[in-house]
Amino acid sequence: MRRALVIRHVPVEGVAGFRAPIEAAGFAIERADVTDPGFPDVDLTAPDLVVMMGGPMGVYETAAHPWIADHVRRLADRLAADRPTLGVCLGAQMMAAALGARVYPGGRQEVGFAPVALHPVAAETPLRHLTGLPMLHWHGDTFDLPAGTELLASTEAYRHQAFRRGPNVLALQFHAEMGEDPRFDSWLQKWPEALSAAGHTVAAMRESHAVHGPNAVAAGRLMIAEWLEGLRH
Repeated sequence: MRRALVIRHVPVEGVAGFRAPIEAAGFAIERADVTDPGFPDVDLTAPDLVVMMGGPMGVYETAAHPWIADHVRRLADRLAADRPTLGVCLGAQMMAAALGARVYPGGRQEVGFAPVALHPVAAETPLRHLTGLPMLHWHGDTFDLPAGTELLASTEAYRHQAFRRGPNVLALQFHAEMGEDPRFDSWLQKWPEALSAAGHTVAAMRESHAVHGPNAVAAGRLMIAEWLEGLRH
């Protein structure tokens, strides 16, 4: 059985709705937290699939989070080998950094459910399953588009929402994995300042999650299932 390594930067941001398609594609899922004592020794090139999830820290906050620089360096080795890699939110930002792009504060919080606008090239990619559906956004950082990648999606607030490099590398700024996971309530409790900055309330976000979450995560699963089917090993 192929091995998928899910890297968590905080416990409340796990693989969530992506677990089902990853397992259905024949991967045995293992998990590594960046706070694990053995994480610096994990060979990121070895797993058949690496999935990097989100987190509240910025890629540039290396003084506060000393593990970031080494994580990005090891990720760069994996990407140089063109090993199948998926990044979500912070994970996508780390992929951008590992590919040589700048990651920086975007100047505003993009929080809440809203559709992503797909670029023409995305019509023939797994992202087409997301067309017109509100996805969960929860970030304030952004990145320059790495050289050699294709921009797949944008929003009014942030142009760089998704990119790919060939069939094996996919980065998603938004959270297509979230829509049914109970850990969403932990996000509301842990980061209320992000809600306030974006003009939302906890009650309104819970309502949006109930209305849009099931369709969002269902489309996210279709997207990931198709992406996994097209991997080149």
